[in-house]
Amino acid sequence: RPDGDRVKGLPPVHAIMPFLFPTRTESVVYYEQLVDGARIRPFLEKARATTGAKVNLLHLVISAASRILAVERPRMNRFVVGGRIYQRRGVWISYSAKTQKTDDGAVVALKRRYEPAWGLKQIVDVTDGAVSGPRSGKKDTSDKELALALALPAFMTAFFVWLLKTLDKYGLMPRTMIDADPLYASMFIANLGSIGMDAPFHHLYEWGNIPLFVAIGKERDDGLIPFRFTFDERVEDGLYAMKAIALLKTWLEDPDAHFTL
Repeated sequence: RPDGDRVKGLPPVHAIMPFLFPTRTESVVYYEQLVDGARIRPFLEKARATTGAKVNLLHLVISAASRILAVERPRMNRFVVGGRIYQRRGVWISYSAKTQKTDDGAVVALKRRYEPAWGLKQIVDVTDGAVSGPRSGKKDTSDKELALALALPAFMTAFFVWLLKTLDKYGLMPRTMIDADPLYASMFIANLGSIGMDAPFHHLYEWGNIPLFVAIGKERDDGLIPFRFTFDERVEDGLYAMKAIALLKTWLEDPDAHFTL
């Protein structure tokens, strides 16, 4: 596959799981983690003053996740396609943004590759730079491909989607399409707290190969921020996944020790 390498030598009970549970829908595990927002706010203020960048919670989560997935817990950066488990090449993180903060503003999904060595200033530049395109009305490659597919008659659109799924199953999906599609990524982050919403336990998508969804809610009156995780348990066992989530909480609650500007 252009986006990953097949993991070999897995225990049989692990390797058989994608055949027993062939969809992400039937393989999800839900988990909630509460993070102390009072420990994050002073660091964000200092980071903004030091870098001159509009550092926010999403940037911290992306920074932490890129290092955890690449270095600390790399087996979380795997995915399942066609009954096989693959190690993803690189850390790709997708996230949602509104083109306008109004009821009529469209929600767009964006995706970028992140390096674990990047400081917060570079994380902000890459993340916010990706958002600026959709907010200006500029269409990316994925938008153009969708527009072309939807211009076809319904039966041809259905056939086109089936064909792409089949190509993906056998590792024949073109790399250009995978790299442009935000549903082919290590994880998806939705920071709903930034628009005053609580976080749901979100579903995983059958299209693409994202095994992990993180929804971040608004800070509660007691200062705690809810993080709600949805995880494809075929990728890795629960203990390994829970340790990765605990590590994220530890880093966010002690940002001075774990983030570079």
